[in-house]
Amino acid sequence: MLTAQWVCRRCLKALAQPRNRQFLRLASTDANTNLPLVLLQRARNIAAEHEKLASALANDFDTKTAKRVGELSRVAEALKEWENARSSISELTALLQSQDAELRQLAKDELSTTNAKIDSLATALSASLTPRDPFADMPCLLEVRPGPGGMEGRYFADAVFRMYRQYCSRKGMRTNILKYETVDGADSSTGGASESPIQEAVLEILDAGAFDQFRGEAGMHRVQRVPSTETSGRTHTSAVAVWVLPSFPEDENDMPNEQSFNDPNSIFYVDPREVKEEKMRASGAGGQHVNKTESAIRLTHEPTGIAVSMQDSRSQHRNRQSAWTLLRSRIGQRRREEREEEAWALRNSVLSKDKITRGNKIRTYNYSQDRCTDHRSGLDVHNLPDVLEGGESLDKIMESTREWLVQRDIEGLIAEEEADAAAAAKGAKKGKR
Repeated sequence: MLTAQWVCRRCLKALAQPRNRQFLRLASTDANTNLPLVLLQRARNIAAEHEKLASALANDFDTKTAKRVGELSRVAEALKEWENARSSISELTALLQSQDAELRQLAKDELSTTNAKIDSLATALSASLTPRDPFADMPCLLEVRPGPGGMEGRYFADAVFRMYRQYCSRKGMRTNILKYETVDGADSSTGGASESPIQEAVLEILDAGAFDQFRGEAGMHRVQRVPSTETSGRTHTSAVAVWVLPSFPEDENDMPNEQSFNDPNSIFYVDPREVKEEKMRASGAGGQHVNKTESAIRLTHEPTGIAVSMQDSRSQHRNRQSAWTLLRSRIGQRRREEREEEAWALRNSVLSKDKITRGNKIRTYNYSQDRCTDHRSGLDVHNLPDVLEGGESLDKIMESTREWLVQRDIEGLIAEEEADAAAAAKGAKKGKR
C-alpha cells in the first residue's frame, strides 16, 4: 500500500489561500480568443446592432437612433480593434513558415508585439461591455469624516482632506471647499504636520468626470502611526471614512446626462415640501459674526431622515445653496444604490461592498514602514510622504484601484451573462419536453 506524500502544514495553509487572477476567471474562456465566450458573443451582437442602426441612420436621420448608435460605438470600436489584432496574429503566424529567413524574423518580432497587445485589447473590450456608471461624467463631492480612533482619527482626517486637495491642485482640477468643520477648543499643534482635528469636511471637485476618477476612493482609510502626544512610542490605529457623491450643478442644462433634478421622475429630484429647513446661529471660531446672526442652515429630508447642516459662509443664502447641493447628492446616491441593489442581484450584491462600514478597510497608511497599501488591488507603495502630498505615488494607487473596479465589473458581467445563458438553456430544455 502506497503512503501519501508528506506535505508540511504551512504549505497546506498556503495552498488553501485564494489566489488573485490577473484577468478574469478562465471558465468558459476559449484559449484561441483569450476572451470569455459569453462576452465575445455579446460584443458581436452589439456590433451587429450598431452596423444595422448606422446604415439606417445614413438613409434617414433620427435623434433617438443617433443616440443609440453613439452608445454602441464604444463596444463596436473595441471589438474591431480586437478582431484586427486577432487577424494580424493569424497572418503573422502563417508567415513564420515562410522560406525567407528575413521575413520569418520580421514576422516573429511583430508577432511578439501583437501578442503583448491582445491582452490589453481584450480587457478594453470587456470593460466597454460593462454598464457605465450613471454619474461617471459628473463632478463630485468628497466627504471626509473621522472614523474609529478618537482624536487621532480627526487629525488624520485633515491629512486625507489635504491629500485630495493637493492632488487636485497638481492635476489642475477646479475645487471648492464646501464644508470644513473642526472640533471646538482642540489644539492643532498636537496633530502631525500642523493637522487640525476635523469634525467633517466636504470638497467639491468641479471638473466633469471627477466622479468616475474618484469613485474608487470611497471607503475606510486606516492609519497606523505614533501620535505626537504618545510618550511611550506606541503605534495607534485609527480610521477615516471617505464618501464620493455626485455633485449636481445649479443649472440643469449643465448636467452631463439627461437626468434632471427638477424632473419629479428623476432619482435626483427632491421635493422641497419634504425638506424641513431650520435657521440657526453659527457656532465655533468666527469673531463677532458667531452667535449673533442666524446664518447657519440645517436641511432635513423627512422621508429618509437625511440631514445636512452648513455654516461655513456668513451668507445665509450661500449656506442654503451649499446645503441643498450636499442634500441632493446624498439622496441621489442613496436612491441609486437602492435601485442598483435590486437590478444587480445576480452580481452577488457587488454594490453593497462599496458601503462604508468599520470593517470595510480599503487602504492602510503605515508611517513607521513608509508604506501605503490598497487592499483591493494589492498594490504597495513605499513613499508615504509623496502619497499624502497628492503626488505621483497617489496616482499609481488610484490607477490600480480603477483597474480593480473594471475587473470587478467585468466579473459581475460574466456572472450575469452566464446566469442568463443557463436560464435560457433550462427554458429550452423544458420546451422540448
